[in-house]
Amino acid sequence: MSQPAISLTMVLRIDMPNEPGAFGTLANAIGDAGGAIGAVDMHTVGRTRVVRDVTIGVPSEASANDVRRAVETIDGARIIFAADSTFLAHIGGKIRVDPKITIKSRQDLSTVYTPGVARVSMAIAADPTKAFQLTVKRNTVAVVTDGTAVLGLGDIGPLGALPVMEGKAMLFKQFADIDAFPICLDTKDVDEIVDTVVRIAPVFGGINLEDISAPRCFEVESRLIEALDIPVMHDDQHGTAVVIMAALINAARVVGKRLEDLRVVVSGSGAAGTATIKMLLSAGVRDVIPVDRVGALNRTDRYENPHWRWLAEHCNRDNRRGSLRDVLEGVDVFIGVSAPGILQADDIARMARDPIVFAMANPNPEIMPDVAAPVAAVIATGRSDFPNQVNNLLSFPGIFRGALDVRACRITEGMKLAAAYAIAQIVSDDELNAEYVIPSVFDTRVVDAVAKAVAGAATEEGVARKMPAVTEGDGFSANV
Repeated sequence: MSQPAISLTMVLRIDMPNEPGAFGTLANAIGDAGGAIGAVDMHTVGRTRVVRDVTIGVPSEASANDVRRAVETIDGARIIFAADSTFLAHIGGKIRVDPKITIKSRQDLSTVYTPGVARVSMAIAADPTKAFQLTVKRNTVAVVTDGTAVLGLGDIGPLGALPVMEGKAMLFKQFADIDAFPICLDTKDVDEIVDTVVRIAPVFGGINLEDISAPRCFEVESRLIEALDIPVMHDDQHGTAVVIMAALINAARVVGKRLEDLRVVVSGSGAAGTATIKMLLSAGVRDVIPVDRVGALNRTDRYENPHWRWLAEHCNRDNRRGSLRDVLEGVDVFIGVSAPGILQADDIARMARDPIVFAMANPNPEIMPDVAAPVAAVIATGRSDFPNQVNNLLSFPGIFRGALDVRACRITEGMKLAAAYAIAQIVSDDELNAEYVIPSVFDTRVVDAVAKAVAGAATEEGVARKMPAVTEGDGFSANV
């Protein structure tokens, strides 16, 4: 029997006879239907009846239905209600806004609201930069989406995207102590998205774009970067690229190759693929071959897509043509941000000595690690159930933490590259091996290391508007 997925846990409240052997019958029925009992809590007990809350792990929704049907066939048993623990965790949403100051008296009220707040408002009106000191702008990020490219679900709209954006806001708070709020826009129009974000931007210290489909995401991001003086980053592009870069830095160390000597094939030229290619080039990789559904992008063929034209002009040094299999001949690295099952073990065998394979399609990668293992030297995926999980959670909290700490007006390529090297350096020489080229998302050193590297790079590149705070109070004087 397959192991129950941790995301599929159901709770059944079951009313059944209070008699010897009854629970054993229930447990056997649940097990035979594919469930695994995780906990049993007594709800009420009577002389002839007993009500229990039974927590059950199941491998799929189909198995959950099988378990319910099995319980209902037990003589005298009745399901009072059935709940999915994942849905229970989302009831009422997963985030909330809490005040930092408790209002207990008239003095408190006059301090945080009228009339006292008027002095603060006038100070900000006279010097708008004080908003970073005196409002939530200092530490707040908007998580903005139009719901068109959510996880592996595609275009599910702004309401469908909201639980995902709430989750992203939780990650910002949990990992980097950044207050984030989901902004799900009911439009797919680029102009409307840009205009809306520009108009709400005064509240926020940064804008995290999320799950906006390509190629619109490129224009949305570039226009917002130009329009705003706060950090804007499309995480699906750059967060993913940063972690792929970090993993590749260490994978190259494992196989004893230099970044500048690598020949890399990137399968998929959407948001993540394009950002990854640009980061590889900025890191000194001299030969990157983008591959999409038409094959290798090259300077011989003509493309209507301007995005593909840019890739063809700046990549594929030897102007290789052909299918993915054709262009893998002799290359050092395969990076897949495309579709499941498109890479075979025989394809990897055509690559250069000690091939590096990053199969990032999620949940089903371009090739399963156990299939690639006999022929690949280093394997990474986006999954948590295999070694070397490339997860953008390693990057975006620290990138925004560092950018906010120095009030950066934008996030530069140098800041992103600094983040990649900071992540890579978490793995020491003694720890580095083929199954450990990237740290865990729960490694508490990561966010601080990334934030410091990003803040330093922002200062060096002239986009920082303050030095990192060294004293409590951020250097702010009460004489405003």
